Amino acid sequence: IITHMKSAIDIFMQSVKTLCPKLTDSELRYLESGLTMTTLQAKQFYIQANTIQRDIGFLYQGLIRCYYIDANGKEITIRFINENQYATHYPAFVNRTPSKYYFQCLEPTKVLNLSHEHIYTGYELHPNFERYGRLIAETVLWYQEKRIDSFLFQSAEERYLNFIEEHPELIHRISLTHLSSYLGIERQSLTRIRKKLSRR
Repeated sequence: IITHMKSAIDIFMQSVKTLCPKLTDSELRYLESGLTMTTLQAKQFYIQANTIQRDIGFLYQGLIRCYYIDANGKEITIRFINENQYATHYPAFVNRTPSKYYFQCLEPTKVLNLSHEHIYTGYELHPNFERYGRLIAETVLWYQEKRIDSFLFQSAEERYLNFIEEHPELIHRISLTHLSSYLGIERQSLTRIRKKLSRR
């Protein structure tokens, strides 16, 4: 566990430096001092809907599906979160309101956590820390905007092709049921699209 933790912290700190190179050594040390690790099995939840998130998560290992349940009781997948990405319903995390989404592990998963309290104390103590928070927010919002645009301007086939191009490492790690939900189509439609493309 200690080896995993050290490796996870190294990867996380490198991603932080890439995202926000202006952070000073003391700011980076403060950030690192607040890290904890959560180990989860497949099907366990990192975040439950209708609960307030204590932490923002950085995926060191594994795969998480983010979904909500619609008025008909159907699970609608909105995102897959894999290694080196943040797991959070960010507006709810910032505003201390219950999350609307479930974050469920599809594989055994290890997540580094930063608590709301640690982050907001960092904002008060360290000048560049707010920039780091803003850049996380921009990253999360970019994913959301991209998804909205895909439904407005792309066909289901285009969404599928884009998914394969952008996430080739995920296509064998997620089920057709979850992928069709993410693409906003029925599973049979996805099967037809895949057959059509395989004949090209």
